[in-house]
Amino acid sequence: MTDQVREETLQKLVNGEFNCPKELTLSMFSGKWKVNIIYHLGQEGAYYYNELLTLLPQASHKMISEKLKELMADDLIERTEEDGGPRVKVSYSLTPLGKSLLPIINAMYDWGTARLKELQMNDVPFSLGKVK
Repeated sequence: MTDQVREETLQKLVNGEFNCPKELTLSMFSGKWKVNIIYHLGQEGAYYYNELLTLLPQASHKMISEKLKELMADDLIERTEEDGGPRVKVSYSLTPLGKSLLPIINAMYDWGTARLKELQMNDVPFSLGKVK
């Protein structure tokens, strides 16, 4: 299953109904695991597929594969095959377009870190509001 925000945004672009640059930006890394993948590739460099599975143990093989395909389709990451003997080793790294998202993702990380510290200092339980 592809990310709904991404699909809706792509459809709006195709239909000429798109009018929100913020929505486009969000659609590039919305959905589970994408922001984590981009963040780690940006902080630590290229990863092999199995390393990504180890890095994100709660994510299924299928989910990581799906998100990598979406990120490649959006030109945010690139896939490189290396001849490693009997098996081809595949690594993933950020494209220049993917790297351009890093300031946004790093700002989100900094904001989240500060907010978590603030919540802990105020002894606020980690329910951030009522869910309706």
